[in-house]
Amino acid sequence: MFLAQSCLFGIMAAAMELRHLRYFLAVGEALSFTKAAAHLRVAQPALSRQVQDLEEEIGVDLFKRSPRGVTLTAEGKLFLSRSRDLLKQADDAVEQVRALARGHYGELQVGYAASPTVELLPPALAVFQKAFPHVNVRLHDGSRRDLIEGLQSGVLQLALMPKAVVEGIEFETLRAYPFCVAFAPGHPFGKLKSVPLEKMATEPLVGFVRRDYPDYYSLLNGLFRPLGLKPRIAVECDGASSLITAVASGRGVALAMSVFKIVSGKRLAYRPLAGINETIPVGIARAQGGDVTPAGEKFCEILRKVSARAGGG
Repeated sequence: MFLAQSCLFGIMAAAMELRHLRYFLAVGEALSFTKAAAHLRVAQPALSRQVQDLEEEIGVDLFKRSPRGVTLTAEGKLFLSRSRDLLKQADDAVEQVRALARGHYGELQVGYAASPTVELLPPALAVFQKAFPHVNVRLHDGSRRDLIEGLQSGVLQLALMPKAVVEGIEFETLRAYPFCVAFAPGHPFGKLKSVPLEKMATEPLVGFVRRDYPDYYSLLNGLFRPLGLKPRIAVECDGASSLITAVASGRGVALAMSVFKIVSGKRLAYRPLAGINETIPVGIARAQGGDVTPAGEKFCEILRKVSARAGGG
């Protein structure tokens, strides 16, 4: 009896077709080659040969045959139970692969810059998870450098972030946000309708860590250069939360994206920069030739739709 138990592991590794197991399962459940052949729509002699081939391959008799019909041997009963499990796993695997190909299953690794994407990511994620509940979206909050490295290494399929011009990285703009000046409530800038760069240059500035956000400083320097001025950075912060805290505590003012208003709420006040029409694009970054799954493509479609609604609003 227990010979079959040791043979089962060999069976799973052997070059056996699942068809043999399905044939055996049909006969074992019907206890009739005639009924099983009719159910499978195959000729009975062919079915008998397939089952005999299976018995020869594993080296045990699975059925007792007699003029009155067939019954399962002890080995056959054990193999019947294990075959059900094995075939169910195979069917489940096929269905999961098909669902993965449709974008309805799997795991999606998405990086994001928290504050710049606050208008897009939460609503898009809510829509996606409702439409595709069997896709596990894993979010990775990081700096520009973290996100680029994640895309380049293949750890991330996609990243939602401000535009970064990096070789090997494709970028699709979803929204473009204007610059503004962020300052603590009660600051003299609150009396102005817009802030000239000359006035901003006289203030200590709160910025991001230069190593992690080189594009931020390229933009900042580009704005001040035509005036022959240099930004006076008083504090470097590692993220939006610390920047908001530093500005709110009066340590300086900051050049920010208008979407920061959603994040900071009433902790900060904002004014547009006078005479500045430049914007910061925010969108989807991916590695050129990277492996974006069908689920990732569907997530991008939803991001586009959410962005279009946000822009219209």
